[in-house]
Amino acid sequence: MKRIFLGLLLLGIFAAILIPSLFKEPYRPPLLSQLREKYHKKASKSADHSKFLPLQKPFTRPQEVTEACISCHNQRHIEVMKSSHWNWERLEYVTGKGIRAIGKKNILNNFCIGIASNEAACNKCHIGFGFKDASFDFQNPLNVDCLSCHDLSNTYLKASGGAGMPDPSVNLNIVAQSVGRPTRNNCGTCHFFGGGGNNVKHGDLEMALFDTEREIDVHMGTDGVDLSCVDCHTAKNHQMLGKVYSLSSMNRDRVQCEQCHTDKPHQQTILNRHGIKVACQTCHIPTYAKVNPTKMEWDWSTAGNLKNGEPYEEKDSLGMVAYTSLKGTFTWARNVKPEYLWFNGTATHVLLGEPINPTQVVKINELFGSYRDPEAKIIPVKIHRAVQPYDKKYNYLVQPKTYSVTKGDSGFWNDFDWQKAIQAGMQHLGLPYSGDYGFVKTEMTWPINHMVAPKSQALSCVECHSRENSRLAALTDFYLPARDRNYWIDHIGKGLIIFTIIAVILHTLLRIYHSTKNQARRDV
Repeated sequence: MKRIFLGLLLLGIFAAILIPSLFKEPYRPPLLSQLREKYHKKASKSADHSKFLPLQKPFTRPQEVTEACISCHNQRHIEVMKSSHWNWERLEYVTGKGIRAIGKKNILNNFCIGIASNEAACNKCHIGFGFKDASFDFQNPLNVDCLSCHDLSNTYLKASGGAGMPDPSVNLNIVAQSVGRPTRNNCGTCHFFGGGGNNVKHGDLEMALFDTEREIDVHMGTDGVDLSCVDCHTAKNHQMLGKVYSLSSMNRDRVQCEQCHTDKPHQQTILNRHGIKVACQTCHIPTYAKVNPTKMEWDWSTAGNLKNGEPYEEKDSLGMVAYTSLKGTFTWARNVKPEYLWFNGTATHVLLGEPINPTQVVKINELFGSYRDPEAKIIPVKIHRAVQPYDKKYNYLVQPKTYSVTKGDSGFWNDFDWQKAIQAGMQHLGLPYSGDYGFVKTEMTWPINHMVAPKSQALSCVECHSRENSRLAALTDFYLPARDRNYWIDHIGKGLIIFTIIAVILHTLLRIYHSTKNQARRDV
């Protein structure tokens, strides 16, 4: 009996020593104070462009400004012309489809669907002048729009429907003499308004971030670190880090939290260990669309209804457009809890002319990953769900022509005729259209990376480790303690707990016994 007690005691001591050692490691300070100090030092202009002679002459055309820019900044235009910001495509390996040149030129989405035949409107955000159709000269350096990214006067504006040309109200001389490092205003003018309006696409990028507080985004808050986009999305030779997975399929040129915060940013080891399979954003972005709503659903099949022969719109309780004759029915939401996926950094896309199965939901872009994938982590995402047109004979998604200046030019937003709009759009692409269209459900996935909350608002353990309303309820390919039940794991766990308690009790009793015995000897 004494040997049994001694064995249990040794096991208890062994467990008491071993278990803490498994979770003990040197704490690495996150160095937040150093990071704050570093990024509070804002870059100052190294030159006063208002004094440069090439910028003194009056400019009548924007191409003249570009010519003046590259007369000093020679070779910079060549760097720009190699970027995806300029080409609107890049070579990507798409799983099962090989190496493809993909980008905004030729990838469909489930918002405004695509730019083909709509270049005059969509290319307002292209960093070039006059990209209105396939005749645009991508090899002409004078078509590069330096001002769209480098204007610091906050007066530069692209014309609506102008294919990237500046608005006539812009004073090119003032803008040309007020340039510098890109600011949040330069980036946000396009990236906050993708999809036809503020916060429509991403959900975590919107006009509130032009001037926000750390409660909305700890990085961009002007009462906090006050980062600009290019502080994280750095560039070398005009090649920006960070790729949106609506257009990218490869795990390269990414921006990661660990670049600043290291892979062990927490004092608690157990939290650092979560980083092996859980992305930082998962816990630190509990909600997105914190200020203005984002579009969650878009039903094109209801578009085209008119009242007294005229288009109309209706608004919802949030004051957002819930129906418009031009685009159909929308669903908006604010303070949205993300959905969660496994993601290893790679994705696939539905390509132009690729067959689909209209009886199933079409995933326009699908992010890859699973629990068993060593590269995959759980990330938060926005999934935008839509109903959009497809060709019922060829079984592929179609590109309608939506924009036109005048009626009778096949643009759906003027003519409200799906047949003409789809025919014109597919003809522009050089793809056949059978004349028989229908509507199919689609999904598009957007990783959530912005609107990081203060650490006091990070997710608590029970928001995931819970049997009821777990945020990770949809991820069922792994065992999550407190959410899931497994007979053997549960019983082994209970056994270990009981064994530990017994060992502690026995250890205590033995100490009391020996203490009492030793005291009796001393008394004798």
